[in-house]
Amino acid sequence: MSPAEVTALLLFCTAMSFSPGPNTTLSTALAANGGLKRALRFCFAVPAGWLLLMLGSGLGVGALVLGVPALRWGVKIFGVAYMLWLAWKLARAAQLAEVDAARLRVTFWQGVGLQFVNIKAWMLALTLTAGWVVNAAGQPASNPGERLAIICLATMVFAFTSNFLYALVGSLLRGWLSQGQRLLWFNRALALVLVGTAAWMVTV
Repeated sequence: MSPAEVTALLLFCTAMSFSPGPNTTLSTALAANGGLKRALRFCFAVPAGWLLLMLGSGLGVGALVLGVPALRWGVKIFGVAYMLWLAWKLARAAQLAEVDAARLRVTFWQGVGLQFVNIKAWMLALTLTAGWVVNAAGQPASNPGERLAIICLATMVFAFTSNFLYALVGSLLRGWLSQGQRLLWFNRALALVLVGTAAWMVTV
């Protein structure tokens, strides 16, 4: 890759990773409710999922998912249902002691799987593939394997960094959120972000 292409890739990854979305929202919520340690497995799951997603997109799976209406709607339906379920669980947690009872848990593999039911993630992965792995004519650019490897490494680093920073903020807020009804309203606000993301997924 040329320096200009690498710069463009890093800028794109920055905007893509640090803007609020289902991953960063869940990282914040998990850390605010259960502590940074509980959120770490999700922080590691996101880049692992992105690695698999990018490899699949680079091999043509992304174009297939977005190009076949049945697959596209399947991803949407599962993604929307999962995010609404998480939003419901999150909105019910009013105290730190109630988090386990509310089962606000996301396992490592659920975190990985979340990437595959997020239509936004597929679109971003396909954009990265189209912008940096293939040329304007739709043919593989020079050294496509090397380019895909660079993209995978960049997205993994940014995915972990952004989610870890959001989780760190969430963990730092635990003391403040433990007072009164603050945690309940904080969780409901994050639940609304998930609901909004789910609603957006239906329209794309």
